[in-house]
Amino acid sequence: MNKKKIVKLLIIFLSVIILSIFIYYIFFKKIHSPENVLNEPENIINESEDIMYNSNIIKDVKYTSIDAEGNRYTITAKEGEIDYTNPNILYLTSVKGLVELKNTETITITSNYGKYNSDNFDTIFSKNVIINYLDNKIIGEYLDFSLEKNLLIMSRKVVYTNLKNVLKADALEMNIKTKDTKIFMYETDKKVNISSKELNGNN
Repeated sequence: MNKKKIVKLLIIFLSVIILSIFIYYIFFKKIHSPENVLNEPENIINESEDIMYNSNIIKDVKYTSIDAEGNRYTITAKEGEIDYTNPNILYLTSVKGLVELKNTETITITSNYGKYNSDNFDTIFSKNVIINYLDNKIIGEYLDFSLEKNLLIMSRKVVYTNLKNVLKADALEMNIKTKDTKIFMYETDKKVNISSKELNGNN
């Protein structure tokens, strides 16, 4: 092999190496540079997760359920958010519950917040909870309501008012069908505070 051929081969070989380095630097390094990290698929996935999170909010919520006996329970809210870990759980704001029992009066419940289980209709009402039925009004800060058990339990600063009396206690438990009600204190040495509306000069 003469010198001319060897020189040509060396030139070709060096050209290939230089071209390879140039292509690597221009394309590969540029694509993976810190300035282009935001274009990586991982970040696109994160943006999708944000969209999914925003779509998890439901406006003007309304659920209605009817049990085997024909009792109807309707719950509405200004806004609801589905729990990611359990799609049956919905966190509510500006809540109103309507319990319509057959052959008896309707019970209305309102609160600032709520937690609703669409699987069994159990609902927790919290903050500024108010229950109204006939001439009875019950206020408190926390209410555990179960249509399945026909039971509601109100607690935290409970005040029960009817036409004659005002009762203040730690908790109230009521069967929503029979209206049998227990009002009690958690500590046995404390008693329920009872005052007459007539003595207080109330109508």
